[in-house]
Amino acid sequence: MASRVIDASPEALYDAFTDRDALAVWLPPTGMTGSFEYFDLRPGGGYRMRLTYQGEGVGKTTSDTDVVEARFVELAPGEHVVQEVEFVAHDPAYAGTMVMTWSLEPVDGGTLVTFRADDVPPGISAEDHAAGFAASLANLARYAERAVET
Repeated sequence: MASRVIDASPEALYDAFTDRDALAVWLPPTGMTGSFEYFDLRPGGGYRMRLTYQGEGVGKTTSDTDVVEARFVELAPGEHVVQEVEFVAHDPAYAGTMVMTWSLEPVDGGTLVTFRADDVPPGISAEDHAAGFAASLANLARYAERAVET
């Protein structure tokens, strides 16, 4: 689990979670870019995202790419987004469905964004997962705080 206070409203952050173009900008961890093969925003809908390493990195799907398939479980505007996520990978260490919950809570100074992942595949170390959380939260903060300034 990881959390961070971001200087933006819960509604603005929820929009960043549910807008395909916004997600492609802030969700990929440092050193990766993201693109969607499809995006269907509704409970039961989902997306397929291709994350490509820019430089060093070992992909789970190909040598330089991670492909994730996600299904939206819950969408509560201004409150939380819950997704079931699977890596497209041949290695059984990355198999299984991870449940990712992004919670938004108004606090002094903005919104407390909390990210929780359950049932993380064993091939992803706790250190790598924590680094990915931190990078995505930092990217989200930069994205949202820049949007507030404009």
